[in-house]
Amino acid sequence: MELVPRRRLELVSGRSHPALATEIAEHLGVSLGQANLREFANGEIHCRYDSSIRGSDVFIIQTHAGSVNDALMEQLIMIDAAKRASAKRITAVCPYYGYSRQDRKATGREPITAKLVADMLQVAGADRVVSVDLHSGQIQGFFDVPFDHLTAMPVLVEELRRQGTDGLVVVAPDAGRVKVAERFSQHLNADLAVVHKRRPRGSANEVEALHVVGEVESRRCVLIDDMIDTAGTICAAAELLTDRGAAEVWAMATHGVLSDPALERLDKSALSRVVVTNTLPIPADRRIGKMEILSVAGVIAHAIDAVFEDASVSEIFGGDNLA
Repeated sequence: MELVPRRRLELVSGRSHPALATEIAEHLGVSLGQANLREFANGEIHCRYDSSIRGSDVFIIQTHAGSVNDALMEQLIMIDAAKRASAKRITAVCPYYGYSRQDRKATGREPITAKLVADMLQVAGADRVVSVDLHSGQIQGFFDVPFDHLTAMPVLVEELRRQGTDGLVVVAPDAGRVKVAERFSQHLNADLAVVHKRRPRGSANEVEALHVVGEVESRRCVLIDDMIDTAGTICAAAELLTDRGAAEVWAMATHGVLSDPALERLDKSALSRVVVTNTLPIPADRRIGKMEILSVAGVIAHAIDAVFEDASVSEIFGGDNLA
């Protein structure tokens, strides 16, 4: 007698960004499972799935937003609960990977917290991890389980094409983003420029933009970055581009972290448009007039479907997701 295994996709979400999880579920045509998350009086988190997930392919969506530590701990508990409920395979979907900037030792006596997060996800029971536009591609090497690195590039490139590419210059705000900016420029058949920046020693949220390499005078410049946190890098680069004669400066980033004083800086900056995606929740009171939010739910849903069907994820992006 030959038995054909029955495959079942189960999609569940933590509480950090339920709107994104709901949109992903709609793209996949499935219903979100209920993890029934609650907290005890002392703040401890409890999870109990309301239906059997035995033998299921479980995807646990949780972007590390708001209180990053709470969001991360919540996802770890959900993974552990799924493991103990006999899920066949558990995939941690982290649209924004917390602690991604702590991926190396820049000075002595520092942790590599991105590696610690990787260890915790694996020990909790994750068989696979999916994330969008890591701060550094080397984070993939911190895992001993498969890691699918997605990119918001298709969404951002399509928006730029919709707006027109005449006179467009793609600008890397620092040396670390040159490779990504070059990919954008190739897709858009646009010129490339690079801003040389310097961060004062001992400062985490201050930056000085010093030089521009490339022709930007009387051109529309689009700064491409993985995230906008306090907006120091983006705003300093925009000011320098304006001083060098740029006709217009936009900023595009995957993750809108927007820690204070980002909104004030962006509002007063030389930027005429700020485009981010919805990997992180941005409530109405954290938005400004020049900001636009694009959805990556379709990209994530497509990747989840490929993982579930054991198909290639890199083919979705034509290799542009590879670091």
